[in-house]
Amino acid sequence: MLQLQVIRENKEEIIKALSKRNLDASSLLDNILQLDEKRRAVQTQLDAALAELNSLSKEIGMLFKTGKAQEANLLKEKTGTLKEDSKKLGEDLNTTAEELQALLYQIPNIPHISVPAGSTEDDNEEVFKEGNIPTLSGDALPHWELAKKYDIIDFELGVKIAGAGFPVYKGKGARLQRALISYFLDKNTEAGYKEIQVPHLVNEASGYGTGQLPDKEGQMYHVGADDLYLIPTAEVPVTNIFRNEIVNQKDFPICLTGYTPCFRREAGSYGAHVRGLNRLHQFDKVEIVRVEHPSKSYEALNGMVEHVKEILRDLKLPYRIIRLCGGDLGFTAALTYDFEVFSTAQDRWLEISSVSNFETYQANRLKLRFKDEHGKSQLAHTLNGSSLALPRVLAGILENYQTPEGIKIPEVLIPYTGFNMIN
Repeated sequence: MLQLQVIRENKEEIIKALSKRNLDASSLLDNILQLDEKRRAVQTQLDAALAELNSLSKEIGMLFKTGKAQEANLLKEKTGTLKEDSKKLGEDLNTTAEELQALLYQIPNIPHISVPAGSTEDDNEEVFKEGNIPTLSGDALPHWELAKKYDIIDFELGVKIAGAGFPVYKGKGARLQRALISYFLDKNTEAGYKEIQVPHLVNEASGYGTGQLPDKEGQMYHVGADDLYLIPTAEVPVTNIFRNEIVNQKDFPICLTGYTPCFRREAGSYGAHVRGLNRLHQFDKVEIVRVEHPSKSYEALNGMVEHVKEILRDLKLPYRIIRLCGGDLGFTAALTYDFEVFSTAQDRWLEISSVSNFETYQANRLKLRFKDEHGKSQLAHTLNGSSLALPRVLAGILENYQTPEGIKIPEVLIPYTGFNMIN
């Protein structure tokens, strides 16, 4: 969420920056500033009424002490009117503040200067590519057919149990899934991230804190009876650890990693491009989250990108890195790099990771602050990245490592799986 002071002081610059998202925010910002003026005017009136009420209360007390009860009672009538006025002003202030907050939630983050303008994923910029795309035999299969052939993932059984998008991993498929989770966590902890286990459901405040609400409310599974949401990513519970906290500057960088299942309704997703593991309602992901000093966050973002690169090099999967354009940028992100692995059997790139810097956008919602060297409270910067999301990594391994004899296991995973071939 953007800070009101920043909007007041930089309205035109913000309008220009948000145009990269193909958003004309001028009228929205005007409404916000008008509501802010009204809120401050009502606050001034309320403060004045309360101050007068406090002064009269003291005066009434003195009058009673000096035996001037008649004068005191006359003033008490005035305090009754002031109390009514204060009550109405307080209600008006709360209503105005709620309306203002609702409008602030509608403004996305300001894109970083390096974010290219653009409308769709076609306008994203490829900034890096590495790895050799293997040459497969003419009878190479996509991962959903490999899964059936070797009985390692059962999509139909998942439909029986829950519905489409909830696969059942079996035998060596389940062990490979577990191996990837352990490997990703080990790589992250070796890089200095502290492992943490978090709830898989969050309350509404947590959803608002990291920006999933109200923006992605329709994409989240909601448990109505308890007003809880199934997490779409570990980013939500992990980052909310710091909601309403003042962290110590000396503790930067704060680096956490965690594995969770993720739940996404993905409403309206149909067609061949979402077949098999390409898009699921439930999937596993290992996440990395950082809380940083503002002066270090882009250095940290670059470090996170290099970390994910190293994992993909270890897996020997061909991949590329995309800088998202304004039109494809997530609502809360200032800058995002997407990692995509090449699916040889599908002849297409599959997104497997997003690494993002949110700058102060989430921190302002979360009220996540630190004390600077002068003792002044400042908003921290938050970052997160997939390290990694499992379904498309698994799809890439199955398709790129297939041979006539079976599916080879990447060398780095063999100590985790205990086998080197699925056949």
